[in-house]
Amino acid sequence: MNILLAMIPAFLWGTTYAVTKYATPDWPPVLLGAIRALPAGLLLLLIKPTWPKCNQWRGLILLALVNIALFFSFIFVMAINLPAAIAGVGMVSVPVVALLYAWLFKGQRPALLQSMCALTLVYLAWRLFDPQHVAVNMLGIAALIGALLTIVIGSTLVQKITTHIHWWTVLTWQLILGGGVLLIAAAMQALYIEPQAYQVLAKAFTPSQWFVLFWLVVPNTAIAYTLYVWLLGRMTVVEFTFGTIANPIAGIMCAVVLLGEQYQPWQYMLMALMIFFSVLPQLLKLTRRQRSAKIA
Repeated sequence: MNILLAMIPAFLWGTTYAVTKYATPDWPPVLLGAIRALPAGLLLLLIKPTWPKCNQWRGLILLALVNIALFFSFIFVMAINLPAAIAGVGMVSVPVVALLYAWLFKGQRPALLQSMCALTLVYLAWRLFDPQHVAVNMLGIAALIGALLTIVIGSTLVQKITTHIHWWTVLTWQLILGGGVLLIAAAMQALYIEPQAYQVLAKAFTPSQWFVLFWLVVPNTAIAYTLYVWLLGRMTVVEFTFGTIANPIAGIMCAVVLLGEQYQPWQYMLMALMIFFSVLPQLLKLTRRQRSAKIA
């Protein structure tokens, strides 16, 4: 049941790339991150007011920097610089990064099947992101790698912090603090670094832009992150990544419907194979667990 629930935030997050490119393709990524995080955090604070204790601020600030400020920046750089379907499919590589992180920093060696699936994912990603067939740039690829790293590190931090801080406090204040950092960064960029990038805000917002901003704040962040933090208190990071199968599915669907992106049959096959191999180890593990429960 938890794995099915994990697919809901993953599906909502998978829409980010296409809706951003559809309605706000020229907006600065840092500003988009601030708009997505800060209002969502304030909304959650309004629903259930919480205030961290003095000794909890340090951990929450670190989490906000990694899980919100950095991650949201990477996500919107990806959304603007990569094809929407490719960005969504690229995120299925999260299990590979999760396995490497667990091995290098926790001493948890991956099983043979996990290693084989991880290597297969790397090969498939290399074929899918071949510049000869897909229009990608290095900034988008670098943002994808950064997003993969921050989501794994951030998820680990969430699990650690929620053992001694209530999950709602963690959820609310990571969004407020991370959004606040992004807002300050956006203000600095607008005033001193790249003011011309913010001239797009002088135009009247279209109905589609208003809807996309609402989508990014409420379903995409407030609802999705509530489920995300709540679930990480009830399942491992690797188990949670099983639900990320819904992320590329949403990305591909929205890319086709909203942006009219089209790919060759062999490219869709590579996408399907990446999704399959990303969930295969957890699928087999779940099957074995169910069989063992029946035997017992």
